[in-house]
Amino acid sequence: MPEAEYQRRVAAFVQEQLPRPPASVLEVGCGEGHLARELEAAGYDVVAIDPEAPRGEIFRSVRLEDFDGTGPFSAVVASLSLHHIEDLAAAVDKIAGLLAPGGLLILNEWDRGRFSGTTARWYFHQRQALAALGREQAEIEPTFEEWWPEWRERRSDVHPYKVMRPELDRRFSERVFEWVPYLYGYRLGGEVEPLERALIASGDIAAVGFRYVGTRV
Repeated sequence: MPEAEYQRRVAAFVQEQLPRPPASVLEVGCGEGHLARELEAAGYDVVAIDPEAPRGEIFRSVRLEDFDGTGPFSAVVASLSLHHIEDLAAAVDKIAGLLAPGGLLILNEWDRGRFSGTTARWYFHQRQALAALGREQAEIEPTFEEWWPEWRERRSDVHPYKVMRPELDRRFSERVFEWVPYLYGYRLGGEVEPLERALIASGDIAAVGFRYVGTRV
């Protein structure tokens, strides 16, 4: 599973930032529930929401906009979900309202704005190499010039970092921020992470992922 190493690193980052269990945690956009289950197993009091959440006591099949939980939560975790929410300002306000005073927002995200030029070309050619090895499950266009406009159009509604950051700053005080490798977890595989990290360090490609922890103000 190409995403397994990425999920492991995200889970480790989140647990490093959380207060000690049994702190209450809301996960926004839990997907298949991997992170939520790991946090529950570690002793946290978890509520995980997603329109397509799996079944289980800790899960709620609901959007953040419609979530009627009152909290307060010690932390809200959102991994690759905030950039999808149409009304970003309202989402940030709601998250702040669900947190206890001094509560944490822990984000794992990526920046559409940094995914361009050499960085996008490198990713495309990595996908092509996987396809040549029979490891790419979906078809990919034969040239970057064919693939790139269609990829960009399909993600035109994704909020980039430059849009997300001012909204975060309205309600949160930065505690942690870092740019990190992301593309290896986006259908490439964990074995590509050292190469991506090295190319970021040398300045050949951009770090597309970012991690943020903010304290409610």
